[in-house]
Amino acid sequence: MTRLHARFAIHLAAVLFGLTGILGELIQADATTITAGRAGFAVLTFLILGRLRGQHSTPRRRPATRGLITLALAAAMLAIHWITFFIAVKVGGVALATLGFASFPAFITLGEYFILREPVSTREWLVLGLVSVGLILVTPSFDLANQATTGLLWGLLSGLTFAWFTLINRQVARRVAASQVASWENLFVLLFTLPFAISGLWSMSAIDWLWMALLGVFCTALSHYLLVASMTVLKASSAGIVIALEPVYAIVFAAILFAQYPSARAILGGTIMIAAIVWSGLNRRSPKEDGVNAAP
Repeated sequence: MTRLHARFAIHLAAVLFGLTGILGELIQADATTITAGRAGFAVLTFLILGRLRGQHSTPRRRPATRGLITLALAAAMLAIHWITFFIAVKVGGVALATLGFASFPAFITLGEYFILREPVSTREWLVLGLVSVGLILVTPSFDLANQATTGLLWGLLSGLTFAWFTLINRQVARRVAASQVASWENLFVLLFTLPFAISGLWSMSAIDWLWMALLGVFCTALSHYLLVASMTVLKASSAGIVIALEPVYAIVFAAILFAQYPSARAILGGTIMIAAIVWSGLNRRSPKEDGVNAAP
């Protein structure tokens, strides 16, 4: 893959990630059903891609027991992240759900400092502060009875659980190939959610199955593949900067398709948050920061 192709691939991945909330809005099903269907289509896609490429990147190759436990724990966080994100989309709209999720770098910083006891740079604390200011501006109302505020809170929970997913994933990513990690985690998500989603999947319409397939194949499996492939050429920090633009794509798509226009205050808050994340990516230096996880 050339550098030009890698840049195109990472931008396409960001666009596909941005479409996640759009498809979640279109699918007439509850969040757990959407999560199960998304994971199921992703697993099938990874199996097909692994066979076509002749690589052992599918769940058929079993990691060590300790690795499986870590993968299952990460998958549990991923499942909660997806469920809460789709609830946020249904309750508060695509823009607020995506901006709430975009807070995850701040939660990663807090987790590294208070839980993992890792040193946190002054720059990371500054990013945390800017994200917090952005979130205050994004908040429609400080009344919990406000539906939009409730949606934002679900988005924040989605960001928190994605941060936990990221921190757990760091432990297993050192020992297992990224494509295999994604395959196993999606398989575990499917196993965790399927018992609660069978009735919902059974009652879905044909058009909902189409949206679900697009979500699982393109916005999950293909986007992850493009992300990993681009990082064979690009630095992970460079890829992370592009992925940080995902909320921009999501908000633009929501405005065009659903006429969901954020307020000027929300745009200002979102701009501060995204600018802080991009600025952080531009200044990454330490090895522990040089990693990107698939979003949302």
